[in-house]
Amino acid sequence: MFEQMQEDIQVVFERDPAAKTKFEVMLNYPGLHAIWIQRGITHKLYQKKHYVLARFISQVARLFTQVEIHPGAKLGRRLFIDHGCGIVIGETAEIGNDVTLYQGVTLGGTGKESGKRHPTLGDNVVVGAGAKVLGSFKVGDNVKIGAGSVVLKPVPDNCTVVGIPGRVVVKDDQSLKHDKELKAKHEADLEHDNLPDPVADALGCMVQRISELEQKIKAMEEK
Repeated sequence: MFEQMQEDIQVVFERDPAAKTKFEVMLNYPGLHAIWIQRGITHKLYQKKHYVLARFISQVARLFTQVEIHPGAKLGRRLFIDHGCGIVIGETAEIGNDVTLYQGVTLGGTGKESGKRHPTLGDNVVVGAGAKVLGSFKVGDNVKIGAGSVVLKPVPDNCTVVGIPGRVVVKDDQSLKHDKELKAKHEADLEHDNLPDPVADALGCMVQRISELEQKIKAMEEK
């Protein structure tokens, strides 16, 4: 347990340039507190079927951290929750290793169905601020989800997803695959601001096509 806590602290230094000292990180990072409470207390109580006590402690933790992680969720190693305000992780959600969640992310369900109803995130996934991943499907390894996106369908490995509803705009991108050295250091690709804009690309194509048609019409009129 203490080895994993040391890992969690080190991840903060790797992914947040604002972190200065270990004492600062342990005292002032609510995302870290929420992870530790879920892993160390509420998830263990949930596994022992102490559901009411587990939920009560998780709700108390939410008051102080503004992060709601259901006791039944499964969290991988080196999970980093940046700022944390407004994050919701559902009961049957599963999160892989080296995942980064920004503020306002929801890993939720879409109905009242029983059983598995929340998403599963693979390894090295980055979910941008305000993004919603809703449903019982898999998001593959090395995936980037743009800020404000709403993902409702499975996402293959090595993809970038943006929009509402979320659409894959970059597929099987080699630049999203982590090489051996990067994986060995457990570093995440946090460049989630440099994402393609398919709507702008489509509008640009339309403007260019309209200009070409206008030139053809003008040439026909002159003849």
